[in-house]
Amino acid sequence: MDASLERATMRRVAWRLVPFICLLYFIAFIDRVNIGFAALTMNKDLGFSSSVFGFGAGIFFFGYFLFEVPSNIVLDKVGARLWIARVMITWGMLSGAFAFIEGEKSFYALRFLLGAAEAGFFPGIILYLTYWFPARYRAGVVSLFMAAAPVSVLIGSPLSGALLAMEGVLGLHGWQWMFIIEAIPAVILGVVVLFYMTDRPEKAKWLTEDQRTWLVAEMNEEHARKKVVANHGILAGMTDIRVLALALVYFGTSAGLYTLGIWAPQIIKSFGLSTMAVGFLNGVPPTIAIVAMILWARHSDRTGERTWHVVIACLVASAGLLLAGGAASAVAVIAALSLVNVGISAAKPPLWAMPTMFLSGSGAAVGIATINSVGNLGGFVGPWAIGWIKDLTGSFTGGLVFVAALLVLSAVVTLAVARSGRRAEPTSAIAR
Repeated sequence: MDASLERATMRRVAWRLVPFICLLYFIAFIDRVNIGFAALTMNKDLGFSSSVFGFGAGIFFFGYFLFEVPSNIVLDKVGARLWIARVMITWGMLSGAFAFIEGEKSFYALRFLLGAAEAGFFPGIILYLTYWFPARYRAGVVSLFMAAAPVSVLIGSPLSGALLAMEGVLGLHGWQWMFIIEAIPAVILGVVVLFYMTDRPEKAKWLTEDQRTWLVAEMNEEHARKKVVANHGILAGMTDIRVLALALVYFGTSAGLYTLGIWAPQIIKSFGLSTMAVGFLNGVPPTIAIVAMILWARHSDRTGERTWHVVIACLVASAGLLLAGGAASAVAVIAALSLVNVGISAAKPPLWAMPTMFLSGSGAAVGIATINSVGNLGGFVGPWAIGWIKDLTGSFTGGLVFVAALLVLSAVVTLAVARSGRRAEPTSAIAR
């Protein structure tokens, strides 16, 4: 193997694909969690209680759950270019429609439809990366892709705070302007996807002939190596016990992630800060998380270890939630939320490196979608529990403790998956 050819090829692939898919995820995450900022004024305007808001924010993931596996199957059949474009245009239009909700029913309906529209984007991109990057590069690339989520909070928080200040312009509330303006980039980028994305390395005219030949051969060889131990079928991808266990792990991390995305602005504002101050302070924790996640993922790739990289990160996030529940000042809660951000963000790249070690083909498409769809139900349970418990107790503490416990469960299940992998396949990479 020509090492210089490999380096040149992977550098060109990375520069061509990674910045663009990061931009797509950046927009996706803003449109998914900007409801948390809208709540600072929308809840009062529409008369939503914490329970109503928490349920509506979380019902997004029921639509996500129901449509994600079918969406990933379609993507694998028709290609990422067409399907990701469809996903983005649809979710952009629905996200903008939130400007016109009038009560609980329209809020619930649109959140469900937004989840259905966006289903398949994240697991579709994870699957797409397996077409282009050998396994030894994957955690690092996924970490760069997933850095778009904390970056979206970093940039989107002050932006959303500023858009809320447009109260009364042309007779619209600030939260209505926020939904309309933040939805437009998704529709525009959906059209751009049709012209920019390339489905497979075989079609990459932007690679030189020797680069394209090397990459196609490398990915085919990796696929062949997995044939002896990998599951390929759709049913195998849905029923493999390791897939279901990793879905449970992802459930806890999703509960933590969307507790942050949806409730952090209100948790910070509870210390008496202005909306603009909340916007800037809410960007501090993800700034720290971006650096930590990339360094943690690179360490995981360099050492080949996945299990403890997930376990330690989940426990750090759990500790941060417990500290946030007991925080007595804005400074203390920002410090605690920084720990949560670091832990949640750092856990995901090594976690997503696990399923493609024992799944390939249609099994990988379905397995990844199953992990994401089932696991993302945590995105319903976490926000809903926070709102329900807050209405009961008048405090965020109980809900934060509940989500912290889910992350401890994620750590325990990760260890169980690794132990099971060692028993079944002593040399299996999943147990490393």
